[in-house]
Amino acid sequence: MMLTTKQNFLETIKKGGKPDRLAACYTAFKPIGGDPVFQFVRGNRIRGTYSYDRWGTYIAFPEEQPAATPVVTAENQVIQDIEEWKKYVKVPDLRGNCSEGWETALANKAAIDKDEYMSITIMGTGIFEQLHMLMTFEDTLCNFLLYPDEMHELIDVITEYRLEYMKLIVENLHPDAILSHDDWGSKTSLFMAPDTWREFFKEPYRRLYDYLHANDILIVHHSDSFCEPIAEDMADIGIDVWQGVLPTNNIPEISKRLNGRMALMGGIDSGIDRADTPEEEIRKETRRACMEYGDLPQFIPSITYGGPGTIYPEVEKVIIDEIHQFNKEKFGI
Repeated sequence: MMLTTKQNFLETIKKGGKPDRLAACYTAFKPIGGDPVFQFVRGNRIRGTYSYDRWGTYIAFPEEQPAATPVVTAENQVIQDIEEWKKYVKVPDLRGNCSEGWETALANKAAIDKDEYMSITIMGTGIFEQLHMLMTFEDTLCNFLLYPDEMHELIDVITEYRLEYMKLIVENLHPDAILSHDDWGSKTSLFMAPDTWREFFKEPYRRLYDYLHANDILIVHHSDSFCEPIAEDMADIGIDVWQGVLPTNNIPEISKRLNGRMALMGGIDSGIDRADTPEEEIRKETRRACMEYGDLPQFIPSITYGGPGTIYPEVEKVIIDEIHQFNKEKFGI
């Protein structure tokens, strides 16, 4: 009997699992909309507006732009002096503002078919991203080298904030999975030396993900980045699925090195997500990923975005359809 979408995904990510076909993008998940923490933290991101978020970061979301963007300059950055960061940083009070109002999210979760799908909550703005939303990107990277003590202190505060966020989600919703965002690199390199990442981020994330695992939450970490040098570290801190694996990473080599310790989700170049992309180009890139990586254990072909969907909705439909076509041809399903 054919596995359900949920069963097939769980078999895919399990070491030694027996999926009966390739999982397709995010189709095993149903996001839970309406949680009050997400609304409190990111509710200002409304198309056609310019505003400040709860931390004081300037957020621009022009009508023609596909998503909101933090605009951080030397003049408007929250932290004007890293040695005096406590004077500038005001941590949002999540528990004080988000302890109530969970009815909509709970109703949305209850409506999900638990046999066919897993519920998932999306948590944007990871620790590194929060740092470079409080100061310029250049200052963030330089401060790791020039002011390591202050950066460790600031990271501890952000980690506590993020842990509180996770606790509210777990206590009130307890989803099957959390999609946790933090981009750690560009298309071709990490933003910092691997040892710098290990010094500043490995243990804070281990702490966060230990909490989630203690509460039986599947950890899907989004980083549409070149993270090849730290892939084994990502497995060490408890990431179950690295979502966003760009094809510029050596995916077969990473899979071999991991030896079943972490699943890989991605491999489809997001460059196909354009208004003018011919359908055959979308299918060709999707087919390439299925052919090149489909025989790897624990691989899920997906576009590398940090959530279901594409900028141009028809693109995702074609991607998923092509994966289904591949499954019919190879597995008869």
